[in-house]
Amino acid sequence: MDSEDFSAEDVVKAHMKDLSVQDRFGVRQIKYWVNVQAKTLFCLMEGPDREACNEVHVQSHGQTACNIIEVNDDEFQLFLGEGSRDNTDLAQTLSGEMDTGYRTLMLVQLLDLAGTGNQIGTELISCVNSNCGNVIPFPGDLMASFVHASDALNCSYGVRKIFEQYENRCEYRMALFTGRPVDEVGRELFESTKKRLDHLCMIGNINKTYVDADTLQLSKKENMLSEHNSKYLIILSKTAFNFLEDLFRVIENKQNQTGFKSHDLHSAMGISKSQLYRKLKAITDRSPNQLIQEIKLRNAAQKLNSGAFSVSEVAYDAGFNSPAYFTRAFKSRFGMLPSDYTKLFDRLKS
Repeated sequence: MDSEDFSAEDVVKAHMKDLSVQDRFGVRQIKYWVNVQAKTLFCLMEGPDREACNEVHVQSHGQTACNIIEVNDDEFQLFLGEGSRDNTDLAQTLSGEMDTGYRTLMLVQLLDLAGTGNQIGTELISCVNSNCGNVIPFPGDLMASFVHASDALNCSYGVRKIFEQYENRCEYRMALFTGRPVDEVGRELFESTKKRLDHLCMIGNINKTYVDADTLQLSKKENMLSEHNSKYLIILSKTAFNFLEDLFRVIENKQNQTGFKSHDLHSAMGISKSQLYRKLKAITDRSPNQLIQEIKLRNAAQKLNSGAFSVSEVAYDAGFNSPAYFTRAFKSRFGMLPSDYTKLFDRLKS
């Protein structure tokens, strides 16, 4: 639904029309979320297939969905299950406010350097729970969902304090981004938002927290953000974020190529070498070549952690010219040989 007169009342009327025809298609309307400011509407429906769900809207008021995805109960509860609904099925938060369906997601990528990952993971989950968040299953990392942006930002402060206790024994990268549950493309809840978080953590600097400007603005409107938290954040404008997204796409395609350097990076992005250096340094405090090397080494560390690859296999797969050069670079970055890093996790698994 997209019009200058968009309002919650318009949505309620449309929903009532949906209810009047849903039985014809074997569909049951359950709940819907409205964001008046963004002019977005999200519906939870139960039906035999996508076509039936879409036909309810077509027949009742002629408005069709931009995208329809399938969700399971567990996934729905973690992202959108909190709260209630009024007598028209309009979603509400626990405090009785209209629930927009938008969520602030937080992703924490941890690099364990001393076998303390499990202990830290337990503390992180406790921090999320104490800040009204839900932990979302995400391979190898910690992801959490928050109804309020301010809760997510306050949680990020708690996460930072946890990691300070494990200085030199682990590293983290953290990102927060507020997004909508369903995008115009995609097959998962918050698919675009989850990808953006992953990209930010991949490119972001060590022990830093990146957040989009919209999330910070939302938290200020909620007036629930602890004052001491904001100074530890790196705020990304839409322009800066779009630059990082373009950068990530290039790096993702080329990072494993032997000889991949900054020249390939700025050429693929269509900007000058000086522009690339200046923009990247301002956001990540790294030069292009330093960033490329860092991403290669972190990816290599993750593969070594799995125990499924030899040092030589990891070195060549990461785009290094030789295992010897990889070993020197790895030790310089992490303070230990790749073989010792592998042994560390072999002991933990035994």
